[in-house]
Amino acid sequence: MPELSTNATHTTPVEEPLISPWKEGWKNFKKNKAAVFGLGLVFFFILIAIFANVLAPYDYTETGDKHLPPSATHWFGTDDLGRDILSRVIFGARISLAVGFLSVIGSAIVGSFLGIIAGYYGRIVDGIISRIFDILLAFPSILLAIAIVAMLGPSLFNALIAIAIINIPTFGRLVRSRVLTVKEEEYIIAAKAIGMGDGRILLHHVFPNSMAPIIVQGSLAIASAIIEAAALGFLGLGAQPPTPEWGKMLADSKDFILQAPWTVIFPGLAIMLTVLGFNLMGDGLRDALDPRMKN
Repeated sequence: MPELSTNATHTTPVEEPLISPWKEGWKNFKKNKAAVFGLGLVFFFILIAIFANVLAPYDYTETGDKHLPPSATHWFGTDDLGRDILSRVIFGARISLAVGFLSVIGSAIVGSFLGIIAGYYGRIVDGIISRIFDILLAFPSILLAIAIVAMLGPSLFNALIAIAIINIPTFGRLVRSRVLTVKEEEYIIAAKAIGMGDGRILLHHVFPNSMAPIIVQGSLAIASAIIEAAALGFLGLGAQPPTPEWGKMLADSKDFILQAPWTVIFPGLAIMLTVLGFNLMGDGLRDALDPRMKN
């Protein structure tokens, strides 16, 4: 009896390598041209802030001829005290970015901590913290910032504190909603089942899985913080003379907008481009890191 031969070939499935969510997010981010442009603007102003001492052609307090128009000597012209506007805009980048980053870092830390506690423990703790957030959100943000600075006294540091406080509820509510979802996941239930303490669960599981929305909101909040700092500076409640803060520069130049428009144009452009960069980058991060935005 002839032997039966089978030529059937068996194909073994090839497992695709796992890609880190952060690597996948960066890959998606690079596809967004507007987001990459925004990231470039942000890095541009960060470099200007870091190397302000090297890039500024003059000391930002040095005075000379008043209201000189833009020229080869003074690229952005001079203000009403004869100070070089380019130098003040360059040093102003350091002030505005510092206020933006530090205030958002502070509000993100406090808001995330309160949001994690409220979302994870719920009940009475959640009710108390959520009511605090509701009270802070009941006030218009800029009016609340003005009230805080008015109580503490006008200064750049107090403006930073005020901006941090008014942004705490935004981070808190965002993280709370994320934690409410994460704590119902199977790996959290399994961690509780094996006796893992709440501290370890929050630190090793809940917080890392809540990072993506914090990063997205942080990038957008920096843009808002820069505008709020400029608004407080414009009202005389932020940076005090001779600090070259962009909002304060606009306030000092508002009476000369027709006589010397360059004194308003260049600080205004600096604010606009910086905020535009953070907004474009934040939108790109949201599209890249938010699973709901993926096809």
